[in-house]
Amino acid sequence: MPEVAVVGSINVDRSVEVPEPPRRGATLLGGPVLRGPGGKGANQAVALARLGRTTAMIGAVGRDPDGMWMREVLAAERVSVDGVEEVDEHTGQAFVFVEPNGESTIVVSPGANMALSAATVERHAETISAARAVLAQQEIPETCIERAAELCTGIFVLNPAPPRPLSYQALSRVDILVPNRHELTSLLGVDDSCELEDLVTLASRLPVSQAIVVTLGEEGALVVKDGTYVHIPAVPVRAVDATAAGDTFCAALVDGLLEGWDVVDAVRWAVRVAAVTTERAGAMTAIPSRAEVESRFGLFVPSG
Repeated sequence: MPEVAVVGSINVDRSVEVPEPPRRGATLLGGPVLRGPGGKGANQAVALARLGRTTAMIGAVGRDPDGMWMREVLAAERVSVDGVEEVDEHTGQAFVFVEPNGESTIVVSPGANMALSAATVERHAETISAARAVLAQQEIPETCIERAAELCTGIFVLNPAPPRPLSYQALSRVDILVPNRHELTSLLGVDDSCELEDLVTLASRLPVSQAIVVTLGEEGALVVKDGTYVHIPAVPVRAVDATAAGDTFCAALVDGLLEGWDVVDAVRWAVRVAAVTTERAGAMTAIPSRAEVESRFGLFVPSG
């Protein structure tokens, strides 16, 4: 049985370099269109596999060439695709606009991802319940997330992206929540132009059982636990493309927790892994292996 079950989305990415963020009513001239594998779930599953974790993907693709290709891509990364089902919708598509500083704007057409159901998750209950950790995101229906959390007997980690309201019941089943600043404020319906101390106050209002880890991009990450917080700074990088940084961060956080590290050390490790991702172009293609991260930053030594 796999160490980690990833319950989430599978997309084909089509990315274009743009000179500035797209604005309403504007037409931009961009670079060539690059086609690549992606989807938050698939990215996180591949990141875990490249870090050396046995990983199973639970998701859905269409009965189309993109769906066949994505199954082949995941299998080539040694991710189990026994839980990837085919449905009568198009395989998910993501349209990525990459700015010169590496930041990106993403529009997702979910397709098959939204055809995933609690019944689909239930069919793979044995895989989910046997996993030491379950990682989910919000490019799939909330009912799937809730059922996966119910079946999970290990650590349940939720990346609430893209942001949408979550019930108190769903949040209370989460062990570790990993939003970025915008996702955190969206969950609580407040403006996202706030200071770190405000983020701590907001995060403390959520009924998550263990910790909330707020990713802050070039400012690093914030660990909020038991009413206290630790700020983990980012490491210096020359950012090229931050598209898959958040997905890589989530996967590396789970990897660190499975190493037995506390959440602060797991976040310190995740910051390093995500940093390497930003130095490369693309989404899944940018995700590093454990050896590549250690080559870039040296052997990671937990503080504990």
